[in-house]
Parts: sequence; structure tokens; C-alpha cells
Amino acid sequence: MNRRPSTALATTSRDEQLAIMRRKAIRHLPLVDGAGQLTGLATMDELTGLTRRDNWVVLMAGGLGSRLRPLTDNCPKPMLQVGNKPLLQTILEKFIESGFHRFYISVNYMADVIEEYFGDGSRWQVEIVYLHEEKRMGTAGALGLLPGKPDLPLLVMNGDVLTKVNFRQLLDFHVEHSSVATMCVREYDFQVPYGVVTADGHRIVSIDEKPIQTFFVNAGIYVIEPAALEAIPPGQFFDMPTLFTEMIQCGRETSVFPIREYWLDIGHMADYQRANGEYMDVFS
Repeated sequence: MNRRPSTALATTSRDEQLAIMRRKAIRHLPLVDGAGQLTGLATMDELTGLTRRDNWVVLMAGGLGSRLRPLTDNCPKPMLQVGNKPLLQTILEKFIESGFHRFYISVNYMADVIEEYFGDGSRWQVEIVYLHEEKRMGTAGALGLLPGKPDLPLLVMNGDVLTKVNFRQLLDFHVEHSSVATMCVREYDFQVPYGVVTADGHRIVSIDEKPIQTFFVNAGIYVIEPAALEAIPPGQFFDMPTLFTEMIQCGRETSVFPIREYWLDIGHMADYQRANGEYMDVFS
């Protein structure tokens, strides 16, 4: 029990009340008068006009982070400091700001570090349950560890992604398109370092000097319908691309949700350095 909860004067503006809750990562803020007597309670939902979302959120935090060694020799990658807090905390708080409150965190490498820091989620006034991977199970295989089948679409996100994507819009998009699975994607440009020649037999049709090609790449954020979980084999390695491929082959509706907001996959040391350099400008 918190014997010294954060409070604010009843005269504090709504914008400042909201800023305090986001800074303290809380969803409720007691309001007091000049004598310290309770006069009311401000809530994140009321100030933002958001309704709570009961969808489960699964955060994948069990990877080894081998490409970020030696930083990950004694710290799991999702717990590396980005800005002024662990990366996974920023991810969690972005979901909380959007009204989500029920979380599952898949853990393996140095699981105790993650569990000791986040606990049961009461610090953030949410519920956190841990999925323990005894072996590597892939981004979809870990979903087989969930305690039962959810009633609503499930949001899944890799624990090494920094983004400002609007999770509520993502979920609404998924529902509107009646998809069994939705994958967030990011545009990726690749410049061919040579002149590209198009030919018809021996005849040159065109020459395109160092053209730029644009692709959609997997952004590591998904929305999955409960029915899709039935395709995941229990206790086996199974990744998300395989799940999507199976859904496509079965003729089920799948969708892409392009991310236009800030997004960074922290896979290499240069990405980690960039994340720390950009964090305060993007998330402050």
C-alpha cells in the first residue's frame, strides 16, 4: 500500500493533472485543498476522454539481445535504459495511456530482473502476469502459454521496439477490416547502387540509374483474433510470419497497418544510441 500517494491541489489545471499522471505513470490522482484534505479524484480516462480497453496485451521480452552485448551481458534488452527509464517501461506506459490495463509479459533470459522491476503491475495500477518460456518459442509460440483463450482481439508487441503508434487506432482498424490478424508495417527504402537495366530479349527497354525501391517491413506489432491462436502448436517454436502465412493459406483475412508515427527497432548498438539521442525530443 502506498502511504504517500501522489496528490495535486484541486486548483491544478486539467493539463497539469494529466502531465503529473503521465510523469508518475499513474491512472488516478487524488485532489486536495490547501489543508491537504481530499476533495476529489482525477482519472486518466476522464481527462483523456478514453474508455478502458479490456483487450489483453502481450509484450515479448524473452530475447537474448546478443547483438547488443556487452550491454545485455547483465541486463535483458527490454530493461536497457532508453531516456530515463527501461525500454519496456516506455512500451507499457504507452499502452496504459491508451486505456489498456491487462498485460502478459513473456520472459526467458534474466526473467527475474523484469519480474522484480514490474511486479504485478500495481505500481502502474494495472495487472501484469508473466509467461515463462522454458525454451525459445518464437513470437507466436509464446502465445500458447496464455492462461486460456481471450474473448477479445489480442495485441502483441516485441519488447525492443520504441514507437508512438496509436494503439487504439490500430485496434479499431483491425476490427473495421474484420481481420483475423493485423500486422503493423513500416516503409523501408532501399537504393540499388547500380543502374538497373530492363531488357526485352536482347533489346534494352530502359535504364534506371540507382533507383530507390520501397518495401513494407514487419514492425513487430500485431493484433490477433482469438480464433487464430488455435493454429499455434503447443510447446513448439512458432513465429509470427509463420502464423500469418498459415492464415493466408487458409484463406483468412489478414491486414497491414502502416505506421506513420515514430518507430525504431532497437536491434543493434547504433539503434540503441539513436534511441537515447532521440528519446527526449520524441517522448517528453
